[in-house]
Amino acid sequence: MAVPKKKTSNSKRDKRRATWRRKAALQAQRALSLGKSVLTGRSSSFIYPQEEDEEE
Repeated sequence: MAVPKKKTSNSKRDKRRATWRRKAALQAQRALSLGKSVLTGRSSSFIYPQEEDEEE
């Protein structure tokens, strides 16, 4: 017969959420940093196609 699971304590819940938020904040910071470096043209870790001006 099915039995309800025990309630998760608030501290366990908060710790899990804090870890998730920390990971998300770190990824956001890395994305913003990469975006800034791409815009300034100093990016060495991100390769993307650049438009070449055709001289005719």
